[in-house]
Amino acid sequence: MTPYDAFDDPYCYKGTSVLKNKAGLRDQAGLEGFELEMSSVRATEPAPTGKFDPAHYRALHRHLFQDVYSWAGKYRMVRTGKGGNAFCYPEFIEAEMQNLFGDLAHPSFSAGAPAAAFLQAVSKFLADLNAIHPFREGNGRTQLAFLVLLAERAGHRLDLTALRPKAFLKAMIVSFNGDNAPLTRELKRMVA
Repeated sequence: MTPYDAFDDPYCYKGTSVLKNKAGLRDQAGLEGFELEMSSVRATEPAPTGKFDPAHYRALHRHLFQDVYSWAGKYRMVRTGKGGNAFCYPEFIEAEMQNLFGDLAHPSFSAGAPAAAFLQAVSKFLADLNAIHPFREGNGRTQLAFLVLLAERAGHRLDLTALRPKAFLKAMIVSFNGDNAPLTRELKRMVA
């Protein structure tokens, strides 16, 4: 986990940057291991079904992190960012999620959409979703799980074993500033 920029964070144990969790773990390494183990187990189970709307996305986050955080599936209530870049302020998350998920009605996300069109559309969607960063933790894993569902709906397969974590993270950072080309290239490697 990369530390977030946050102050007086009610999600953390007082005087620490460790997120409050259901296991009561108070050290970062222990929490990271527990979170990875629990979310990985949940990722092997069938994903929640839904209408590919914000409620479906929240249900997916809740599914993946229900064993770790009491707030799983709930939008964050604190301002935060990474690397000096601020994510969407919490008071705007709901509206921004509604606007963004409206984009999924575009033909590029529909069954039978050509791979090139799907990749362009999903890169922009992912970049915008990452900038919103609706949850206090677990955004990246939820994004990838949702992308698998989006790809399946469009008739493509997203091969997560082809994910190159460092290159993908770098592409996500660049996309924060509006350049989606590296992200599109990384996703192209993963879409069959």
